[in-house]
Amino acid sequence: MRKTRATTLAATAMAAALALAGCAKDSGTSGSSNNDNAAAGSCVTAQAPAATAASTTSSAAGERVDASKLRVALAFDIGGRGDASFNDAAAAGVDKAKADMGVTDVRESTASPTEDEAAKEQRLTQLAADGYSPILAIGFAYASAVQAVAPKFPNTQFAIVDDDSVTAPNVTPLVFSEEQGSFLVGVAAVYKSKNCHVGFVGGVNTPLIQKFEAGFIAGAKAASNKVQITSDYLTPAGDNTGFQDPAKGNIKAAAEFSAGADVVYQAAGASGKGVFQAASAAKGLAIGVDSDQYNQSTVAEYKDVIMTSMLKRVDVAVYDYIRALASNTLSSLPKRFDLSVDGVGYSTSGGKVDDIKPQLEGYKQAIISGAITVPTTPQK
Repeated sequence: MRKTRATTLAATAMAAALALAGCAKDSGTSGSSNNDNAAAGSCVTAQAPAATAASTTSSAAGERVDASKLRVALAFDIGGRGDASFNDAAAAGVDKAKADMGVTDVRESTASPTEDEAAKEQRLTQLAADGYSPILAIGFAYASAVQAVAPKFPNTQFAIVDDDSVTAPNVTPLVFSEEQGSFLVGVAAVYKSKNCHVGFVGGVNTPLIQKFEAGFIAGAKAASNKVQITSDYLTPAGDNTGFQDPAKGNIKAAAEFSAGADVVYQAAGASGKGVFQAASAAKGLAIGVDSDQYNQSTVAEYKDVIMTSMLKRVDVAVYDYIRALASNTLSSLPKRFDLSVDGVGYSTSGGKVDDIKPQLEGYKQAIISGAITVPTTPQK
């Protein structure tokens, strides 16, 4: 499906590649005219690739599937249901499966910020022993636990989000191209920045969260060769409290706003609420992550500063996995949920990026076609 779509966009990609020859480099482009980009601010120095009409995919396509016999378990990462971000996206996928496919038996369990590997193994073991299948491990932190537990229950199906290191036959990885969606919100940040200074706040400094940073930096630099970018992390690798510390998120983001940034992108789980608080206090803008955070009730008081969110469609991946398992079509799942299958993207709730949607769609199509390759490690 992705190859077909990329072929359809090939002609557009060739034209886009010429316009973007220097645009996707680390240093951006200079001197490019953007007179035809009416929404462009003074920070924008590169002309966006032209967007053309393109088809979209849907996780709801096809005939109805009955998944009522599945007993679904959700092993949440830190924050659990209600984090307004990563875990809530997974929960939304299961909720949709309940509505569309008749799933009725669902159990949820949540990791604590300081628990050890033994606790994760015990959680998965208990769910498997109680007869739940599939068991969805939400987050790369479960990789070692899934590796240890899955072989002990060969008749139990496991899925793990954000990790593809476990190769057991009863384990399905659900992984994403976070850098691609982050590239698009990096472009959006430049278009909306008045100070030509944007920021990034990551929860925990891991290779996964670095993908968000990498895409954001690349997108910002693709749109402007003069933008200033500030990046910070709340905690180092190994200290997962960075995903559940809104106060620390507030402090880091407030410092970025004080230094001149006026748009800050957060990939920090529940700590993102603190970034929104800082944006509101500074009268700046913020970019959400994973879920469409403009519509999340737990951060509703800050919705006016959320200009867009980088959508990491964990809900789509979880829903599609349950559907494929129920219909015995697991091999049909994409190897990676990327822009070409709407596995990542950006939100338009609130209308703050409606005026730049043609530019964002142009960059999106250039990425899908291969005219732009987005790095997965930060290029500073």
